[in-house]
Amino acid sequence: MHSMWKGAISFGLVMIPVRLYAATEQKDISFRQVHRADGGRIKFRRFCSVCGEEVPYEDVAKGYELPTGEMVILGDEDMAELPLPTTRSIEVLHFAPVEQLDPILFNRSYFVEPETAGARAYVLLRDALEQSGRVAVAQVALRQRESLATLRSRDGVLLLETLLWPDEIRPPLFPFLDQDIEVRPQELLMAASLIDSMTSDFDPDDHKDGYREALAELVEAKVQGRELLQPGTLEIAASPATSLADALQASLAAAREAPAIGHSGQQAKAVGAKSTAPNAIESGPAKRAGSSRSRKPAADPESAADPGSAADSPADPGSAAPASARARSAKPSPAKGGSPKSGSPKSGSSKASPAGRKAPS
Repeated sequence: MHSMWKGAISFGLVMIPVRLYAATEQKDISFRQVHRADGGRIKFRRFCSVCGEEVPYEDVAKGYELPTGEMVILGDEDMAELPLPTTRSIEVLHFAPVEQLDPILFNRSYFVEPETAGARAYVLLRDALEQSGRVAVAQVALRQRESLATLRSRDGVLLLETLLWPDEIRPPLFPFLDQDIEVRPQELLMAASLIDSMTSDFDPDDHKDGYREALAELVEAKVQGRELLQPGTLEIAASPATSLADALQASLAAAREAPAIGHSGQQAKAVGAKSTAPNAIESGPAKRAGSSRSRKPAADPESAADPGSAADSPADPGSAAPASARARSAKPSPAKGGSPKSGSPKSGSSKASPAGRKAPS
């Protein structure tokens, strides 16, 4: 990592020389704007709207437009005269409990590394913050912009987090806030129970950026010259319109029957969907979906077969023989079309007749 700022922490009369490093980075896949015909990169030039000439970068200045349309020009010498006392210092103003800071104020995060001469004072401030359970509220100027900031300890390192100013937070002016919307106590109780049943410890490693992974696979497929197979989308059957209480009750029942799984892609549920839906995702082996025995859908959503499981996973050669053997030994089904297909029946298909009852001619 390369340091982006060098200065000192001003803690009372104690000065701690430090360096700042960006603590976060975006993992987005970047693209270039190119000509579709030949792949040539698109270049942009700066032209003046008054004289029409191309303007080099060194002649570009900052301009503030007045309501009248007139432009106030500010050069580098004008910006240099502005008072920024915290240009090379992180001035600690006071200390505060961390719960008093609204997370909406947090802007950017930076690792703080001490210089060799200030390592002892750095560790002293870090340990004192850990024991107090508070954060240091400071003021710092980064990239010609003065900001509020906090200093706290994280994994043995001081972390500087710049804050937005209070007037930079937009007020939520929405019409529904002025409406008298009634929430029934029973609905509130069920919503609280649903929250309790879905509560678990947060582990960021349990979540992933599925879109970025698919985009990287698309780029790799283009590089190798192969065609990328588009994955099937998750189809959620439309359920009849129900009341809010019915939807909460169905969601609570589904959450209690199956453990909640995060964005790992292993399981997905529709809020308000019935737990007996035949297209619920099955966690068992794939050979259950290949069974030819006719039976009613199970009440447990975990035992219902997934119609997309056969297409998503390769066929198991070891389970093909037992499945075919069971198909030969099974009694004939009244359904037409010869041998039964693997996978659960689609929604709306006719049920199989009970064993021992003749099929209608």
